[in-house]
Amino acid sequence: NSGSSWNNCDFETNLCKVFPEFSLQPGWIRRNGKSGMGPPYSDHNGNESAYFLSLSSEMQSSSTALRTNIFLPTDEEHLCQIRFHYWVSQTSGTLMVGLQKHSEDAVTNIWQVSGELRNQWNVNTITINSTEKFEVIFSGMLETQRQGESVAIDDITFSEGC
Repeated sequence: NSGSSWNNCDFETNLCKVFPEFSLQPGWIRRNGKSGMGPPYSDHNGNESAYFLSLSSEMQSSSTALRTNIFLPTDEEHLCQIRFHYWVSQTSGTLMVGLQKHSEDAVTNIWQVSGELRNQWNVNTITINSTEKFEVIFSGMLETQRQGESVAIDDITFSEGC
């Protein structure tokens, strides 16, 4: 069931049920490696034609929050696991994953990576345990707009506990 569009967002189409406002996000662009917009030049499988999300160079830092649907509380048997591939430029990129619980206004940062990485795709899995309804928020930042600086994300998969 992991191949269903509900659990998996590979950005090959604009339809990602997990991200209801996906098409309204000015901060992220859906593109592929052939777009002429700099790295990454392929998705995490090395496919130049396959799509992923990357930060747009015109982005305002406030507009890059990509929010999921509201998930139900997790239980001990079904923790919510989120697996995703990410690309962060060496010098100035940051990617954060936040958790917003139903009863709280603030977003809690649960994972973050900044540009000490080589320019390559990496993969990460986050486990979320929440006694109340919650949303997950992916947000990226670029401190400089130099050529070749990029933050990208691909293949976000949600386990059945989400």
